[in-house]
Amino acid sequence: MGFKQIAGCKQATAAVQSGINVDEQYGCVVPPVYLSSTYNFTGFNEPRAHDYSRRGNPGRDVVQQVLAELEGGAGAVMTSSGMSAIHLLCTVFLQPGDLLVAPHDCYGGSYRLFDSLSRRGAYNVIFVDQSDDAALKQALAQKPKLVLIETPSNPLLRIVDIRYICELAREAGALTVVDNTFLSPVLQKPLDLGADLVIHSCTKYLNGHSDLIAGAVVAKDPSIAEDLAWWANNIGVTGGAFDSYLLLRGIRTLSARVLLQQNNAAAIAEYLQQQPQVKKLYYPGLKDHPGHEIARQQQAGFGAMLSFELAGDEQTMRGFLSGLKLFTLAESLGGVESLISHTATMTHAGMSAEARKQAGITDSLLRISVGIEDSQDLIADLDSAFQAAATR
Repeated sequence: MGFKQIAGCKQATAAVQSGINVDEQYGCVVPPVYLSSTYNFTGFNEPRAHDYSRRGNPGRDVVQQVLAELEGGAGAVMTSSGMSAIHLLCTVFLQPGDLLVAPHDCYGGSYRLFDSLSRRGAYNVIFVDQSDDAALKQALAQKPKLVLIETPSNPLLRIVDIRYICELAREAGALTVVDNTFLSPVLQKPLDLGADLVIHSCTKYLNGHSDLIAGAVVAKDPSIAEDLAWWANNIGVTGGAFDSYLLLRGIRTLSARVLLQQNNAAAIAEYLQQQPQVKKLYYPGLKDHPGHEIARQQQAGFGAMLSFELAGDEQTMRGFLSGLKLFTLAESLGGVESLISHTATMTHAGMSAEARKQAGITDSLLRISVGIEDSQDLIADLDSAFQAAATR
């Protein structure tokens, strides 16, 4: 199965057209799902393009090609989860004694992985506030091999300057990888800003329907892309055939979903600004957000994620969450449905209380992933929940 590339096309077109109308056997407009685990050889020592599906699958080939194209990379590897994508990177680039520099407020699962493996001696890790220039330069002075950037950060939507950090990391001899899960290539292109690698939890915006677990690593350098593919097969973290089909289907509507979700998020942020029960609101689209200007320069939009601290005690929190009808209390993000999570007990429960405190994650923090529902319905749902919280 081939991959149709149309010169000069915009992202939305490339996403829709990926794999379309290339089946030569039956003329399928949408590429079929190749469920075979193995492929025959044409003769002795004469393998085809695919021999075993852990190493390569026709459907996964298309997904990887379109991911690389959307991010502007030389190649991509689809993995079984976002965490396996991060683990793949660490496997390829870090050995015992090597140093990883990661954000102090990164996703809780990433923090847990780095912390647990560093304790076992797999590599060393420093968690640093990357918006603190002195702290960042002090960490880079220790000559790390890999620098992870997460912007906007999860869950506080902190913004850091990708281009600036990549320049500093390059001077220190480190590779840079940007977690682009929150924005997707529709709203941010880290490789164009100097990053060497991009990672995604494809579970989120790229798929967009909360029915898939997958990840991806995109590399700017072709040789690095080849190394990643070799190691992904070697340790067995590649994505499956049906997951590839679901991910490709989700990518086709990526631009339309993200832009609608972003519009809804802006309306909700404006509403939350007026709420007395909101102690603090975190959304880069607000002009008083500390990272607003950097976000405006390096992003094509402000995204559809926001967080806020709710005034009151645990009973207030329980009342607010139980008052919601349209927002589902659940982990994950980026789906067409709106979700809300309590960070300390859900997505970042793997961090110690002390680590959460250092990252600025309070017990009153709630994170919202805005879906594609009507924004007025979502605002009305939040309004009812605030009223319910006020009666507790």
